[in-house]
Amino acid sequence: MTVEINYEAEEKLHIPYRKIITKAVEACIEAEKCPYEAEVSVTIVDGPAIRELNREYRGIDKETDVLSFPMLEFPAPDDFDAACTDDSFNPETGELVLGDIVLNAARVRSQAEEYGHTRTRELAFLTVHSMLHLFGYDHMEDEEREVMEARQRIILEGMGCRR
Repeated sequence: MTVEINYEAEEKLHIPYRKIITKAVEACIEAEKCPYEAEVSVTIVDGPAIRELNREYRGIDKETDVLSFPMLEFPAPDDFDAACTDDSFNPETGELVLGDIVLNAARVRSQAEEYGHTRTRELAFLTVHSMLHLFGYDHMEDEEREVMEARQRIILEGMGCRR
């Protein structure tokens, strides 16, 4: 498994972010029973940078907490047989390329304060949430949202991250 982490934000989180992100990615890969070694890229940015990405890729001109850029199209969450083609794998490593995650450092801090939990828990939550998007989950419809929220809870509890 490869988790490439780039820290481009000026704001510092003052927590072991590499360890937290890696643990969350591993927990998701295990929980979703990914049958392959996988790779994920994670970038931590400031508010203006994520706002620009949100405007460019989603047409929404406002800051957000996390963005997910899946490399696979799952017809249903975790349907690896349908989602994976020969082009889905990094030719150098043989790993399944799941996609990219962009996290907003300022939102990790502010949302942890707002929800009354630690920055560690918030960073783990945002990483798990984004990983589930990379695995084909969504939350646009109530039924999808309920399924995704249940998966998030199970994974976070398994990591020891409770609210």
